[in-house]
Amino acid sequence: MANAITAGRIALLFLGIGMLYTQRVWTLGLAIVILLVVFVADALDGIVARRRGRETVFGAVFDIAGDRVVENALWVVFADLGVIGVWAPLLVLTRGFLVDGLRSVALQAGRTPFGERSMARTPITRFLTASRCMRALYGTAKLVAFLFLAGVVATRRAEFPIIDRLFVEPVFLLAGWLCVYLTLVLTVARGLPVVVDAWPYLGWTREEFARDRRSG
Repeated sequence: MANAITAGRIALLFLGIGMLYTQRVWTLGLAIVILLVVFVADALDGIVARRRGRETVFGAVFDIAGDRVVENALWVVFADLGVIGVWAPLLVLTRGFLVDGLRSVALQAGRTPFGERSMARTPITRFLTASRCMRALYGTAKLVAFLFLAGVVATRRAEFPIIDRLFVEPVFLLAGWLCVYLTLVLTVARGLPVVVDAWPYLGWTREEFARDRRSG
């Protein structure tokens, strides 16, 4: 069930992205609603997996892969639509490739990104990547940032009387852009300790990976 939710998120994402490129009020408005559903479902799949006792290595990896697809696609799309510089998706993509590549190395030792067999070696890594408060902060900032950017796109491509009034308010704009840049800062900050913790695995032999899997 949780994996089906993740797959559904990805399908909805591309439907929403397609609508962002239209110039009709109703499709642009629906695109914002779809993006909201995509991010709400991100929390839902984890809850379903835990309640059903179906937390698996595949599920953890698939969930992260789904997050990467959503985040990377949206940063690229918003850069393409001209609401943020191309440096933003380049930064996020580079961070994602490095972190996920190193996580795949740790996975050979049976170490997962989260859970009992987590690859996290230090308290700071566990705090930044797995603590409830940090995940809540990152998830909220990301949700607000992407909905804000979608709103910017919508106001540029069609006339939204209510939204248009919001997007001329200095306080609203400041809060929106703060969430955008906070999301980018947290994206990098949550990736750096993963790189540090995974580094020791790079010198391991196949025998050492096998021994670590057996010991776990």
